[in-house]
Amino acid sequence: MHPRVSIFVCGVQKGGTTSLHAHFCEHPDLLAPRRKEIHFFDAEHFDWTTPDYALLHGIFPPDSGARQRFDITPIYGFWPPSIARIRDYNPYAKLIYLFRDPFQRAWSQWCMRFARREESLPFAVAIRDGRRRMDGLPPLALERRGHSYVERGFYGAQVRRALVHFPRENILFLRSQDFWHDHRTTLGRIADFLSIAPFPDTGPKRDYVRPDAAWPSPPTEADRLLFADFLHDDLSDFAALTGLDISEWPTFR
Repeated sequence: MHPRVSIFVCGVQKGGTTSLHAHFCEHPDLLAPRRKEIHFFDAEHFDWTTPDYALLHGIFPPDSGARQRFDITPIYGFWPPSIARIRDYNPYAKLIYLFRDPFQRAWSQWCMRFARREESLPFAVAIRDGRRRMDGLPPLALERRGHSYVERGFYGAQVRRALVHFPRENILFLRSQDFWHDHRTTLGRIADFLSIAPFPDTGPKRDYVRPDAAWPSPPTEADRLLFADFLHDDLSDFAALTGLDISEWPTFR
């Protein structure tokens, strides 16, 4: 019988999860899947009344079972059914979230999608009229994954959903900037949370850095204010729930 996956890094997209994955792969107590983002618990083509967990377990290499298995798929925190599905699979799992300022996160998401030719609208349009592309779509429509530049920033709602399904002691909330500026301290907190040995000190990771380019429609102060207006109440709730200091975030200040 395969050991259950016990660690889930649930977000956020463009918040440093690729770099965190690199650190996890170096830890002798952790077993990495064959690919970084498994996308099992956000898969809408599965029959979730009788999920086939063998598909999930088959993504991991053979192992004695001594190492903890982890799944780093950033959309889990945002995709509405994912956390409940993880709970049904393993109610004792531990969840880790890396949160980045929503405005900066959205710009990075747009740059990634624009570079991949998945987005044709300028950033300023994508976060305004572009949101209408989701009007009338089913709640779990594929388009809600890509066009959700603003929607992914409702962190308070994501935290509340996690706390409905898991006890607080099973969730670790972190800030992306702390991971980037002082990776040793952040990795130390993660090791304590997972009850594992300290991570090997192999230096900081920046496994995805946005390339310099003449991006069309670079973010403006008006764009920042749009995010600040939309998300202010939710982010206030987020800060109260997590205890994280977000006073320096451009979206909140």
